[in-house]
Amino acid sequence: MTMEYTPASKFVYPNYANMEKTPISNYTVRFNDCDPLGHLNNSKYIDYFLNAREDHLKTHYDIDLKEWAQRGDMFVVSQHEIRYLRPVFYNDRVDIQSALIGWGETWLTVEMLMMDEAGQPKAILWTKFTRINARTGKSQTHPADFMTWIHATLVEGIDVEAGMKARLEQLKQKDRLSS
Repeated sequence: MTMEYTPASKFVYPNYANMEKTPISNYTVRFNDCDPLGHLNNSKYIDYFLNAREDHLKTHYDIDLKEWAQRGDMFVVSQHEIRYLRPVFYNDRVDIQSALIGWGETWLTVEMLMMDEAGQPKAILWTKFTRINARTGKSQTHPADFMTWIHATLVEGIDVEAGMKARLEQLKQKDRLSS
């Protein structure tokens, strides 16, 4: 990955032309994350999704959240919307894809999709992250140089305003067309 440094910036940017907008990683569902019936516990879905997003940020965008926090650049979760579509069981292999699908002056919306190895959706999560100033705890606007990253990684064609129900219909349509 080619790195470009902006002298006045505290951000390091990879070569945007080669940037993956929808990174995917693989996970095995662990025993301690399941309920007595062997289903992935509902609360653990969020852990898997957020861990995958953190992995994607580090691997694909060279964004280390610990380093960002140390210099005062922080995002907090301000909203989750999750849909459980099909059960996930102990020892299942799942793929988790994440994508930036929306943004505002102080926030980002990320979609995370959990699929089985055949690509069938198991669950979907939309998370709204709000940028805050670590010293004041108040929301703050994205710096201009970060906006370049937003525009380079934003996935077009997902209408966040229409909501998750519309997105699920879009995914169903896509699945029908590819079948």
